[in-house]
Amino acid sequence: MDIHEYQAKEILSGYGIKIAEGGLAYSPEDAVQRAREIGGHVWAVKAQIHSGARGKAGGIKICKTHDEVEAAAEALLGKRLVTHQTGSAGKVCGRLYVEAGTEIAKELYFCFLVDRSSERIVMVGSAQGGMDIEELAATNPEAITKIYIEPAVGLQDYQAREMAFKLGLDSEIISHAVKTIKGCYRALRALDASMLEINPLVVTKSGELLALDAKMGFDENALFRQQKISELRDKTQEDPRETAAADRGLSYVGLDGDIGCMINGAGLAMATMDMIKLAGGEPANFLDVGGGASAERTEKAFRLVLADQNVKAMLVNIFAGINRCDWIAEGVVQAVRKIDMQVPLIVRLSGTHVEEGQRIIRESGLPIITAETLAEAAEKAVQARNEVAARLRSAA
Repeated sequence: MDIHEYQAKEILSGYGIKIAEGGLAYSPEDAVQRAREIGGHVWAVKAQIHSGARGKAGGIKICKTHDEVEAAAEALLGKRLVTHQTGSAGKVCGRLYVEAGTEIAKELYFCFLVDRSSERIVMVGSAQGGMDIEELAATNPEAITKIYIEPAVGLQDYQAREMAFKLGLDSEIISHAVKTIKGCYRALRALDASMLEINPLVVTKSGELLALDAKMGFDENALFRQQKISELRDKTQEDPRETAAADRGLSYVGLDGDIGCMINGAGLAMATMDMIKLAGGEPANFLDVGGGASAERTEKAFRLVLADQNVKAMLVNIFAGINRCDWIAEGVVQAVRKIDMQVPLIVRLSGTHVEEGQRIIRESGLPIITAETLAEAAEKAVQARNEVAARLRSAA
């Protein structure tokens, strides 16, 4: 789960990280009022969306008068910002953060990430921060420092000092940098964050170290013990399909293909998507219905998959262990009858009570395509999808 910049900054300030004065605005009038409250002569008006690279997309505007603040707010509120992280769909800005202008002497990059490959937390930093950090990582990886932290031991003082020196900071602010780094690590661990990024972390002309931007991502599996973090969720910034799935207790990730998938088990779901691609198709989603797929849960999963207008065929692949194939078959038949499916359905069942499940499908009288193996199911799904696409092209 991601949160907005202003939310991340509020969290970090509670752990000793300095931030510039700012305030939230939902209208141009709010934005002007925030600027008046902050004071000064320069303000940054920032679109609040769940994406980096907002500056390149025109989502951050520097203003020197209240009229400019109002005009910037008018331009940004309701605007759909498209970045390399949002994809072509972009994200709509529904709120702004108005922040005091900062005299920047130096921009740095700093981040904590959970690195699953090493089973450690990696601290990443660079003396060359700013909007082009991705390009820097590709063209000059030596400019980026990585320090791995053993979670059982935690961040050590010498590691924080090493990073502070690698960031090229003057000796006068090394101690402040160490406190900032340790505060970020405490926030990451205490709040079950999977990512904490400050870009840029700036040194001001007066010698202060400020988090000028901040992003935090959280482990959704830990939200049950992080109620205050859970309340920060902004569903308007999320894929509506994934939000609907989460609200129904389903594990769903939307993709760009047109073959809908309903599978039990994450590993089987990944294998099924691989088989679809091997057969020449593209999956429209990852959907794991879990081990307790009742008829009602199966119907919810069907409706979720078919809510995607791009879906031209649907593949159900169930390996029943704790579950039973006959229960799944009953749920599939019930869902198809209630929903009145308009796309081909391919069903492959295996495991507990598979014969009974196949009998239920066979005797339902519904035009359900069955398959014995995963490879066969994937091939039939791609073939059905191609037939639908051909009909649509001829009709057009």
